[in-house]
Amino acid sequence: MATIRPFMAIRPAEAYAKDVAALPYDVMNSEEAREMVQGKPWSFLHVDKAEVDLPKDIDVYSPAVYAKAKENLENMIHNGILGQDLLPNLYLYRMTMNGRSQTGLVCCTSVDEYINGTIKKHELTRADKEADRIRHVDTLNANTGPIFLAYKENKDAKAIIDGWTAAVKPIYDFVSEDGIGHTVWVIDSDTEIGMLVESFKQVKNLYIADGHHRNASAVKVALKRREAKPDYTGEEEFNYYLSVLFAAEDLYIMDYNRVVKDLNGYNTEEFLQEIRKKFDIEPYAGEGPYHPEALHTFGLYLDGKWFKMTAKEEIITDDPVLGLDVSILQKELLEPVLAIGDPRTDKRIDFIGGIRGLGELERRVDSGEMRLAFSMFPTSMEELMDVADEDMTMPPKSTWFEPKLRSGLFIHDLGE
Repeated sequence: MATIRPFMAIRPAEAYAKDVAALPYDVMNSEEAREMVQGKPWSFLHVDKAEVDLPKDIDVYSPAVYAKAKENLENMIHNGILGQDLLPNLYLYRMTMNGRSQTGLVCCTSVDEYINGTIKKHELTRADKEADRIRHVDTLNANTGPIFLAYKENKDAKAIIDGWTAAVKPIYDFVSEDGIGHTVWVIDSDTEIGMLVESFKQVKNLYIADGHHRNASAVKVALKRREAKPDYTGEEEFNYYLSVLFAAEDLYIMDYNRVVKDLNGYNTEEFLQEIRKKFDIEPYAGEGPYHPEALHTFGLYLDGKWFKMTAKEEIITDDPVLGLDVSILQKELLEPVLAIGDPRTDKRIDFIGGIRGLGELERRVDSGEMRLAFSMFPTSMEELMDVADEDMTMPPKSTWFEPKLRSGLFIHDLGE
C-alpha cells in the first residue's frame, strides 16, 4: 500500500504565485540562475539557489549559501509573499504544455515506504548532490522542492480529482514565461481527503519519475532527526516528505539525446563501418533532423548529414535494463567503438534534453564543439516501471520529463 498524508503547505499568496514559482534548482547552473532572478525579487530561486544573492566567486556549498536560503525564505514569509495554511490539506497541481495537461496530487509521502521499497527508484544518486540537498533541507527545516512520483491506475483517485477540478475554483492559474500553464486547487474537504488517502492504500507502489536526489536527501534528513529524537513516534512531520503524484498514463517522457566530442581516432568511413557491425544504417532522406520513430531506432548526425540507425536483432534483449535503447547505444557503440566507458564521468560526452530540440544537436556539432550526435527514441513509463519493479537501475540520462514541476508553490515544514 502507498501512504499519502495531507499537510499544512507554506505557499504563495495568490497575487504572488507566478512571481514565486521557479524551475527546479538542478536544471540550471548558478550563472543561469543569476540571470533568471534579475528583476524578480520573489523568485524561489532566491531560496533554492541562494548563491544568486552572494558574490559570484562563492563556493555554492558554503555554509553562507544555506544560511542565505533560510534568510530569504523567512523574509518571504515575513513580507506576506508566503503564508502557511492553518489546517492539513491535499492539493492538486495541473501543468499544461502545448495543449496537453497532467494533474498531480500534492501530498506528503512516507520515509519508511522509500526505505522498504514501496516507493521505487530507478536511478543511482551521487553523494555530493545528496549532501547539498541534505544541508539545504536541514537548514531550512523544510522540503522546498517536490518529488515527482508516478503511480499505476487508480480509478477512485481519478474520479475524485476530476470531480474536484470540475467543481471547485483554483487558487492559482497562470502561464509561466516558457508557456507552461500552472493551475492549483486546494482540497480542504475532510471527506475527499479521506477518500483519496484510502484510494492510495490500494496502490502497490509509487515510482520516482524525477527527483531522486531530493528524495534520498529528504529521507536522510528524516533519519538524522530520528537519531536526534530516539523517542520519535513516526507521526512527526519529518517522517514524511513533499511529493506530487501523477497517473503514469498521463506523463510525457521526452528523448534524452547524446553528443560526442570525437570519433576516437576513426575517420568517417571507418566509423560507419564499425556501426554496421551492430546496426543497420542508411542516410536519412527526409526533411530536417531525424527523430527516431520506433524503439531500437537511432539518429546519427555526422559531417552535416543525418543517418537512421536500427539495432540488429542479435543485440536486442528482453532484459529490462539491457534492452533499453540507451543501454544498447552505450553497450554496442559508445563503449566499444568510442571508448566512453562511464558516461557519468567521461568529459567527451554530453546530454541534451529533448525540450531543446534536435536543432540543438546540429548546433553543437556544426559549431565544432562536438563531432557527432545521437538522437534517441524516448524511454517509456512502462520501461521505467519495469526496471524499478526489478529493483534495477537505468543508465544515466535515460529520461527527460516535461513539463518540470515548479518549486515554491508548495513547501512542507518539517516541524519541531
